[in-house]
Amino acid sequence: MFTRHSAALGGVVRRLRLVPEERLRELEAEAVASGRPLAELLLRPGGLDKADLLAGIARALGVDWLDVPPHRLAPGVVALVPPALARAHGVVPLRGDAREVTVLCLDPLAAGDLHELSFALGREVRACVADPEDVAGLLREHYGAGADLLAGFGEGAGEEGAAGVASAEELAAMAGQPPVVRFVNEVLEEAIRERASDIHFEPFERELRIRCRIDGVLREWPSPPPALVLPVASRLKVIANLDIAERRVPQDGRIKLTLAGRPVDLRVSTLPTQFGESVVLRVLDRENAGLSLDRVGLPAAELAGLRAAIRRPSGIIVVTGPTGSGKTTTLYSCLREINESGAKLLTVEDPIEYEIEGLLQVAVNPAAGLTFATALRSFLRQDPDVVMVGEIRDLETAQVAIQAALTGHLVLTTLHTNDAAGAVARLVDLGVEPFLVAAALEVVVAQRLVRRICTDCCCEQVPPAETRERLTPVGGTLAGMSFYVGAGCPSCQGSGYRGRLGLFELLTVTDELRERIARRAGTLELRDCAQRQGMRTLRDAGMAALAARATTPEEVLKYT
Repeated sequence: MFTRHSAALGGVVRRLRLVPEERLRELEAEAVASGRPLAELLLRPGGLDKADLLAGIARALGVDWLDVPPHRLAPGVVALVPPALARAHGVVPLRGDAREVTVLCLDPLAAGDLHELSFALGREVRACVADPEDVAGLLREHYGAGADLLAGFGEGAGEEGAAGVASAEELAAMAGQPPVVRFVNEVLEEAIRERASDIHFEPFERELRIRCRIDGVLREWPSPPPALVLPVASRLKVIANLDIAERRVPQDGRIKLTLAGRPVDLRVSTLPTQFGESVVLRVLDRENAGLSLDRVGLPAAELAGLRAAIRRPSGIIVVTGPTGSGKTTTLYSCLREINESGAKLLTVEDPIEYEIEGLLQVAVNPAAGLTFATALRSFLRQDPDVVMVGEIRDLETAQVAIQAALTGHLVLTTLHTNDAAGAVARLVDLGVEPFLVAAALEVVVAQRLVRRICTDCCCEQVPPAETRERLTPVGGTLAGMSFYVGAGCPSCQGSGYRGRLGLFELLTVTDELRERIARRAGTLELRDCAQRQGMRTLRDAGMAALAARATTPEEVLKYT
């Protein structure tokens, strides 16, 4: 450890008075006589603690001390420093941007090396102290044999850039290069390990931007060279069984693979842009498809209400919310609960996200004339007990769904509205007669996903007066209520959040509500009536999450 700079290390130890002066002189003399590194002698049993020594070096250098370095690096981070430079200077990149790179050093006392590295990279380089054994492990894993091949793709890209012309044979050759295969696999593995829901590969003139949506927020990873746009896009299209030669029109596909021993489904979408193809992968987590209703996160009262509704023989159950709010997970959990041998369940989806044993699932195909409405009409001739319609988008689908519900079938579906009461207005706006909505509708569940405070860095914080004012209910008070945030730590990558939780609003259609729906009552009137009957709103659910230290005021105000 720090083998090349025993003299400098001795100076640091002396300045920080980590070892008595007489003892330090003895160790320095022993190091000269034996040829052994001073660090090794300092850390012998009964000597300095390694963490204390490293922390002291960091203080002396005025840099950060990282006691728990990452076990793996994201591929975009690895690309910040070419393999040859990383090995020559004994560094591993930790983070960086176009102007600066922070690196972990095998020997952080080698200040000259950082100046040379900064010149070679054309960026400012900052050192961060970590256990050299950990740094050596990262160097072996990410900059071992073959790593130079990936860096070579950045050379000689020419004026064509990322959107250059290449034949199908050339694209296939690029996609099959071992460095490209490894790079793509590492990106996917790291994204899934970090619980990403979407993975974005976005081509620009001077970079291939990689971003992952984690806990609902896009996080940018350091960018590899733009010359990787074609090879990476081609590799993704190959494993998604798409036409690699077709780069003029969007394509959709699917990838099924195993990463780290775990089966993963990815939905792939390509889009031609001015600098190449943008590729977005939606991660379809099979674990979500297997969630029981108990694990979705519904509070006890809402859970009981939804359970009672899905056991009814007929009617419509609507789950509503924006894209990415967990509607599909809730629907699949309902279907799993009622998926019994005595019932026939059919679904029509766009596309089929998860395959569930015991369900007959149909994917829409508008080009062949198979829409939600046509599939639903065919379902009624298949003697179903329960049908699930992925989304009601038009009057025709809404009318057939209403017909199915009124003729003895249980229909589960989704809409995009702001709250539960808004689902009624949406159906009426599509053209469905209010009296039919009143007769068929049983329950509406509105939901949102908010970020959960990281439990490793949760701390109390007094929010600004404006935030408290916006949270205070009409005629109510926040007196005695504490608020919490995440300070940011390695567990949450400094975001203060880790994971998400659901907020739910369940509207049960009572006789009074049916009467109001039939006479075209507005959304506000329906919401007020439901609240008087005990409905807890999304804001109420958010306030309960605040009281439970589960989320922050900012998340509640943003989503409710």
